[in-house]
Amino acid sequence: MTESKPFNHVATIILTIAVVIALMPIVLIVIASFTAENSLIQFGYSYVPKKWSLDAYYYMVKQGVTIARAYGVSFFVTIVGTSISVLLTTMLAYPMSRKSFKYRNILAFFVFFTMLFNGGIVPSYIMWTKIFAIKNTIWALIIPNYLVTAFNVILVKNYYSHSIPESLLEAAQIDGASELTIFGKIMLPLAVPTVATISLFTGLCYWNDWTNGLYYIDDQKLFSIQQLLMKIMNNIQALRSNSNAALLGTGAVDLPGTSIRMAMAVIGILPIMLVYPFVQKYLVKGVVVGAVKG
Repeated sequence: MTESKPFNHVATIILTIAVVIALMPIVLIVIASFTAENSLIQFGYSYVPKKWSLDAYYYMVKQGVTIARAYGVSFFVTIVGTSISVLLTTMLAYPMSRKSFKYRNILAFFVFFTMLFNGGIVPSYIMWTKIFAIKNTIWALIIPNYLVTAFNVILVKNYYSHSIPESLLEAAQIDGASELTIFGKIMLPLAVPTVATISLFTGLCYWNDWTNGLYYIDDQKLFSIQQLLMKIMNNIQALRSNSNAALLGTGAVDLPGTSIRMAMAVIGILPIMLVYPFVQKYLVKGVVVGAVKG
C-alpha cells in the first residue's frame, strides 16, 4: 500500500497537467469570443487580450429568434434520435448476445459488415430522397447515418455477453419470463453503464451533425444549430468580402468575423459541457467492459 502512494501522487500530477493542457484550447476559445475584432486581427489570439468586446454576442443576440428555433430543432433531434437509437441498438444487441439464438452469428456478420462497407453518399442520397422521401422533413436529421451504428451494437452486445450471467437469464426463463420481459426487466436495468455510454456517443453525433442538414434540408425552419451557425458564418464572410456592402447600408465591414467564430463554438459546445458531467461516471465502465473480447 505504501509503495503505491508515490505512484498515485505522480499519476495525479501527470493527469492534472494533461487536464489543464486539454482545457487550454477551450479557455482560449471562450476568451477569443470576448475579444475585440481588431485586437484579434492585429495581435492574434491571446489569453490576455488587448481589448475586450461583446460585439460577437451582440450580433448573435440580433439573431436570437432564429438561434432559439435552431436550438429547439437540435434538442428535439438529439433527444428523439438518441432515444430511438438506444432502443433499437439495445434490442438488436440482445439476440446477438443470446447463445440460444441460432442465427446470432449471421446477424453479427451483417452488423459487422456495415462497419467495413457502405453504399456511399450518392446512393444513400438517392435512397433517402427518392424512395423514403425524407428530404425537408425532421426525419432527415434523425434517420440517416446515426440511428443505428455497428460500433454501438457490438459494444452493447459484448456488455450483455460478458457482464450479465447466463444463469440469471436461465433462472428467469424457468420462472416463466418471456424474452421481452427478460430484455426489459433484466438486461436493460443491468446495462445502464453501456446504455449511458452509447447515449453520450449518439447524442454527440446528433448534436454536432451538420451533414444531414446540408444534404437533405433546404427549409430554414428545420435548420439545426450547427447548420444555422455555419450559414451565419458564410453570410458574414460573403458580406465582408463584398466591397459594395457598406454602400448597401449593411455595415458588413464592421461585422466581427473572427470573434464570432469563437462565439459560435461556445454556443455549440455549451449544452454538451452541461450534460457530460452527469454521464461521465458511466463512460469509462461502459466502454471498457463493452469493448472486452468480441
